Amino acid sequence: MKQILAFGDSNTWGLIPGSTPYERYPWGVRWTSLLQKKFSDVRVIEEGLCGRTTVFEDELRPGRKGVDSLQVMLESHYPVDYAIIMLGTNDCKSYYNVSARTIGKGIEKCLDILERYLEPQNILLVSPMALGEDVWHEEKDPEFSKESVNVSIKLKEVYRSIADKHGVNFLAASDVVKASPIDDEHMDAEAHRKFADAVYNELIASARIVA
Repeated sequence: MKQILAFGDSNTWGLIPGSTPYERYPWGVRWTSLLQKKFSDVRVIEEGLCGRTTVFEDELRPGRKGVDSLQVMLESHYPVDYAIIMLGTNDCKSYYNVSARTIGKGIEKCLDILERYLEPQNILLVSPMALGEDVWHEEKDPEFSKESVNVSIKLKEVYRSIADKHGVNFLAASDVVKASPIDDEHMDAEAHRKFADAVYNELIASARIVA
């Protein structure tokens, strides 16, 4: 049985938009589970974590640096045949105050780790969907700012260039889905369905994974 590692943040975890405290879409709704259902002999390993970044440390929420945990995940779930990585949204928070290009350097460090275990053609780099323009409002997520929205929009082209450089597969989530207007940050149930379809089509086209 082949294994696909899905490594990401709250949109891989399946956070329900606007839920407080955080609640998660159940199996059969979140995109990782929908992807799993499309395969007969493939296991999708769900490794989503709320607040996860590429390389930045959140002193209030330890263990969120993706670059620190990725190798552990790859070794823990060995052998991994394919990896999907979608990070960068949390890096846009005003606390980190970094550009899209700097976030890109962070995702490259994650790719460097993945490429120790996988051939580039077995990696799918996903640029996260753009934040909604009102995400920074107090009733939504004030950890973001107006500039955070601009940075998130720029990630698509930065990640596309990085994918070309590394020879990995690329998918822009913003071409497929938009953040729910409830919180301007997370996918709703319908977006999870659409995103699962898009990832599946990319896997079938690029990795010769048999459904």
